[in-house]
Amino acid sequence: MAEPVPGHCSGVTAGDALNEALAMPLVDHHCHGVRRDDLTRAAFEGLMTEGGPSPAGTTYFDTPVGLAIRCWCAPVLGLEPYATPGAYLDRRAELGAEEANRRLLRAARIADFCVDTGLTDEALLTPEEMGHLGGAWSHEIVRIESVAETVAGRGPPATAYAAEFADELAWRADRAVGLKTVVAYRIGLDFDPRPPSSREVTAAATRWLAGPGRLTDPVLLRHALWTAAEIAGDYGLPLQVHTGFGDPDLSLHRANPALLTDFIRAVPAPIVLLHCYPYVREAAYLAAVFPHVYVDVGLTVTHTAASSARVIAEVLELAPFHKILFSTDCYGLAELCHLGAHYHRQGLAAVLTERAGEWSVADAARIARLISADNARRLYFLD
Repeated sequence: MAEPVPGHCSGVTAGDALNEALAMPLVDHHCHGVRRDDLTRAAFEGLMTEGGPSPAGTTYFDTPVGLAIRCWCAPVLGLEPYATPGAYLDRRAELGAEEANRRLLRAARIADFCVDTGLTDEALLTPEEMGHLGGAWSHEIVRIESVAETVAGRGPPATAYAAEFADELAWRADRAVGLKTVVAYRIGLDFDPRPPSSREVTAAATRWLAGPGRLTDPVLLRHALWTAAEIAGDYGLPLQVHTGFGDPDLSLHRANPALLTDFIRAVPAPIVLLHCYPYVREAAYLAAVFPHVYVDVGLTVTHTAASSARVIAEVLELAPFHKILFSTDCYGLAELCHLGAHYHRQGLAAVLTERAGEWSVADAARIARLISADNARRLYFLD
C-alpha cells in the first residue's frame, strides 16, 4: 500500500521507492553560513527577507516564509506548530543560537553543504562549522568578485593585477568544488559577453586600484568572469551565476538568465543558474538547449513556501532531469536551510506524484534521487 510522502501536509501518496528517494539526505550545492550569535527580533526578521525593514506596525512573519517558520520550524525547537512569533523567538533565545542551529540544520537531513564564502561577516559559520553542526560534509564555493577585491586590497601595480588575480583564483579553486559570480548585482547580466583586451584590463585596473573597493567596473568584471571560466575549465569546476530574485541592490529585469545566452555560447565550462525566479522557464530552456548549463530554484522554493510546487513544476516542464540541482541558498538563519529542504521534498513529491501513470514509480524515484543529490555529486565531484 502507498504511504504518505515524508513531510507532506496532506493528500499525496507514493510508492515505497519514491518515498525512500524523497527521504534521502540531500546535497545542498549552494548555501551560505548561518549566524552564530543570538539575534534580536529585528535582526531575525531582517534575515527572513531579501528586502529592507518592514513598514512601521508590520512584521515579516506575515509572509509565506514567516508562516512557514511558525508551522515547520517551531516543532524542531520543541514548540507546537503555529507558535506565535514572540513564543518562537523566546524559545530560540532559550535554546541559544548554537543549539537552535544544530537542531534546524540536522532536521534538514543534508549530507553535503557547498558554502559560498564570499561574505566576510565573522558572525557567519564557516563551511567547517556548518558541516559540524549539521552533521554533514562541507565544501567551499569561491566567489570570484571577493577574490578580485582581496587582490586589489594588496595594492599590486595595475600591470600585474590580471596575473595576480588569476594566480589567487587558481589557488582558491584548487581547494574548492566550484566558483560563483554575483555579476548580476554589479552590472546586470546584459554585459558585453566578449573578453576584454589586456590593454583594457590594465587601464581599468589603473582606475580601480587608485581607490579599491567594491568591484563594479564592467571591464574588470568581464575579465574576472572569463578568467574564472578558464580556471573552471582547467579544474573541472562549475561556475555558479546568480540570476533572478535577490535583494534591492539588484535590478530584476537585468538578472534574467536569458541575457547570458551569448556568454553561455562562448564558455565551455559548466554553468549553474541559481535561483532564477521569476525567470524559471527561461532558465529551464537554457538548461534544455545547452549541454553545459544546469539550473536550480534554491532561495525561490523557500520564499514561495506553500506555492513552491508550482515553481518546481516549471523547472520540470523542460529542463533535463540530469541538469536540475537542489539548493537552499540559506543565509543567516538555519530556519531557511530547514525550510529549503522541506519545501524541496514536499514540492517535488507533489509534482512527481501528479505524473503518476505517465511516469512509473521507479522513474519518479530515480528523478528524485538525481535532483536531490546525485546530479550535484556528479557535477561537483563530491564522491
